This record gives sequence, structure tokens and C-alpha cells, in this order.
Amino acid sequence: MTAPEILDALRAQANPKNVAGMARYGISTNGTLGVTVVEIRLLARQAGRSHALAAELWASGVHEARILATIVDQPALVTRRQMNQWARDFDSWDVCDQACLNLFRYTPYAWTKAAEWSGAKREFVRRAGFALMAGLAVKAKDAPDEQFEALLPVITGAATDPRNMVKKAVNWALRSIGKRNAHLRRAAIAAAENIRTLDSPAARWIASDALRELRTRT
Repeated sequence: MTAPEILDALRAQANPKNVAGMARYGISTNGTLGVTVVEIRLLARQAGRSHALAAELWASGVHEARILATIVDQPALVTRRQMNQWARDFDSWDVCDQACLNLFRYTPYAWTKAAEWSGAKREFVRRAGFALMAGLAVKAKDAPDEQFEALLPVITGAATDPRNMVKKAVNWALRSIGKRNAHLRRAAIAAAENIRTLDSPAARWIASDALRELRTRT
């Protein structure tokens, strides 16, 4: 399928009621058609993998087309420049998270960008840094514990950011690292205990939520 064909298929499934529902969950309505992720993934299967197609879909600015782009792109062909450009375009948590989980975590630059973006000023770029950490905790099977332990001070440093989309991603990264194995669970619990002492409502929420989950795991 070509980019115009995919865009036509997405527009044919536009659902304004879904757009309204997405808005209630904090998803941007800019360029949003209200097509479900299930339908997006079906189209992605029909389209197949293509770096060039992904670039065209992303450039369209259509919300669902950008999610589809993260599915059909080829991680080995993604560059640092592309990752930065797409990250600057993020205007919604779902596109941010889909890009990180479907594509960015499989690139050679995932660890570098996770660290770099975790200190960004832009809300969704910073969220992407922690979404990448969470994604790596699940998929980077061969990464040593030390790589994840090195991220815990970064997570602690961002725990006072009051922005909702950032604090939720910081919490996500902390919990994901802690769920990786028993050793990292202990390290994540220690980090959460430290975060809980910070004079910040965001930090206290992050810590209490992470501790609630990590302490109940066997």
C-alpha cells in the first residue's frame, strides 16, 4: 500500500465519537481521526515494512498515520536525526509511547536517547526518555543489571517534575526496571524510598505507586 492509499483507508474509518473519547484520556485531537489501534495494526500488516513509507506517513501529520509509521518503519534504518525530529513532533502521549515501544527501543540509539531525552525541557520529549527506559526494561533481554541500575539516579532526578505526562513515565520506568528481576526490584525499591523523601507531590506519588506494586511482587 502507498501512503495516499493508507491515508484514504484511515479517513474512511474516521470516527468523531472515538476522537471525543480519546480526548477524555488526554490524547490530542489535532489531526486525529478516531481510528482504533486494532485497525491501524491491520493496515500496517497490509502495508509491510518500509522506511520510506514510514517517513511519508509521519509527514502527513495525521495522528493515526504517525502511529502506523512507528509500526512499519525499519529500526535498522532509523537515524539519530529522525528520532530527534519525531520526538519534537510529539504532541500526545500515545504517539510518544507507540514510537518508543514499536520502534525506538529497537534502534542502536535507544540507550543514548533514553538518557539524553530524560533531561529534555519539552514534556513529551522528556516522557519519551522514560518510556524508552520502560521499553528497554522489557525487551533488552541481554542488557546487564548495571545498565538499568545506572538509570535509577536519572529517574530520581526527574521525580520532582510535576507535569502529568512526565511523572507517569518516570513511574513507569521505575516500576518496569524493578519488575525485571529480584536484584533490580530491590534496587528500584531503594530508589523509590529515596524518591519518597523528596519535597514534591509528584515524587511522593511516583514513590508510593511504585512501592505498592514492587513490594507485592514475589
